[in-house]
Amino acid sequence: MNYIIFDLEWNNGYNHALHKYLNEIIEIGAVKVDGNLNVIDTYKQLVIPKYTRKLSSRCKNLTKITPEEIKENAIEFNKAFSEFDRWCGDTDNVFMSWSNSDLFVLSNNFLLNNNNCNISFIKKYCDVQKYCMAFVKREGENNNNQIGLSNCAELMNIEVDTEKLHRALADCYVALECFRKVFDFEKLKGFIHECDSKYFERLLFKPYFITEPVSNLFDVYNYSLTCPVCDGAISPSKEYIVQNKSFKGAVKCRKCRKSFWVFIRAKKTYDDVIVKEHFIQMNKKRARKLFKKNI
Repeated sequence: MNYIIFDLEWNNGYNHALHKYLNEIIEIGAVKVDGNLNVIDTYKQLVIPKYTRKLSSRCKNLTKITPEEIKENAIEFNKAFSEFDRWCGDTDNVFMSWSNSDLFVLSNNFLLNNNNCNISFIKKYCDVQKYCMAFVKREGENNNNQIGLSNCAELMNIEVDTEKLHRALADCYVALECFRKVFDFEKLKGFIHECDSKYFERLLFKPYFITEPVSNLFDVYNYSLTCPVCDGAISPSKEYIVQNKSFKGAVKCRKCRKSFWVFIRAKKTYDDVIVKEHFIQMNKKRARKLFKKNI
């Protein structure tokens, strides 16, 4: 098994034809290492930006990549990743990057350039940032907080030339040194994901709140409710309004006869619809007015 640590630099800009801001890859860097973490080979390639043709000031300042460098050495996206695919080879590779943001941008760029986000050469993936964070604890901080690459290197006493950071290949070497510090094959297994086409589709899917009371995804009028006081059955509201992306309705428990405002929020994820509800008990005066009888 080989490990391929890759890093991408990208340009951010607005595309008027697509009416949105994009992160477009302009550099690929990768280090291939064997099972003992010895370097086998390296890869680096500049990529011509197709949708954000002008390099942003932030991109130029951060990466030090110039338009002249792009003009002289860059190749178009599909050619660059076809060459990268060949360089990776057919070995059982685990692809790794510092956080999955690079993988997200890569998937999105594949979708832009090929109308699908299936990155066929990535069969296994590991977020090396998340893996390293499992070994690094900072005093007074939640260990779930993300750690930047240079900060992680500092915590691991790895010397870093900060002038060379934010170029793809240089960042790969720093990530590799962090990985070497905490390499444990058995523990690593728990961080490796198998990647089929749905993996990349799921990565790009943006969860959203459902705001139509009745749809093929969710019907708020057929959603069962349970009383938060006595666990008795509650009939759904006869009328819901949308408030802050929640369905708000007035309901009464059949068992304890208490009345509530209920707020139901339905969130569409790639695989499911996640529904949560929140109850606020009404005062008696308001309840009498709404339900038109004593309680």
